[in-house]
Amino acid sequence: MPTTSTDPRAAAAALLVPGTTCHGFAVERCETVPELDSDAYVLRHTASGARLLYLACDDENKAFAIGFKTPPADSTGVFHILEHSVLCGSAKFPVKEPFVDLIKSSMQTFLNAMTYPDKTIYPVATTNEQDLYNLMDVYLDAVFNPAIYTKPTIFEQEGWHYELDKDGSIVYKGVVLNEMKGVFASPNAIVQKEISRLLFPDTSYRYVSGGDPIHIPELTYEQFIEHHRRFYRPDNAYIILDGSVDLELVLNVLDTEYLSAYDRENTQLSIPMQRPIK
Repeated sequence: MPTTSTDPRAAAAALLVPGTTCHGFAVERCETVPELDSDAYVLRHTASGARLLYLACDDENKAFAIGFKTPPADSTGVFHILEHSVLCGSAKFPVKEPFVDLIKSSMQTFLNAMTYPDKTIYPVATTNEQDLYNLMDVYLDAVFNPAIYTKPTIFEQEGWHYELDKDGSIVYKGVVLNEMKGVFASPNAIVQKEISRLLFPDTSYRYVSGGDPIHIPELTYEQFIEHHRRFYRPDNAYIILDGSVDLELVLNVLDTEYLSAYDRENTQLSIPMQRPIK
């Protein structure tokens, strides 16, 4: 079992000195956050460009998250479908639903994935240190090495596919498609969609990030794969750690098992300010 200092802030201060490098991560700066009773360290993986924020604090609940900038360019819901799909097996964990298995077997206090209008995040939390490392491994392999490249049926299952209705007519089916049909069964959701479209006509916020049921079937498997290849990269990622963890172990795993496989491309994804509208 990994060991950690009884004082996470002291351990972090000794290891993460601004201006130095630790397991491939350059320590850029440190700031005390009184509101959280913690020290915040900002690091960047030199080779891949991945950013990492570590909140050193004596919190029994340890947390990890990895997020990606994912501003949509249409309303096909590609990032929502990706959020579902990467959790349907990976190179290291080739099972159908590792997410469901984790909920059953882990001592997690939080386990989820969320698609926002401009980002997708994968957070986990647990009070058990070894459990956190196991959860991290599953999530990191899911986002960087998903089975979607070798199993197109995952896209069809989570996104959309054709089925024959009882009367023999062809209909669209899919996990995300059905979910978003339920969302837009609410008049409030329809009004909110139209408000965003009218208020932000020049930005990605005009699109339905979760996917508009009318446009979801426009997404192809090739586009789906290309979006993962382009956006699910370390230089477009932000990793967050919180609580008392074995920092050397975590940084070493991140560096050697995941991030070192990528070259830095300096991916720049920005959302412009909306110009005044009339």
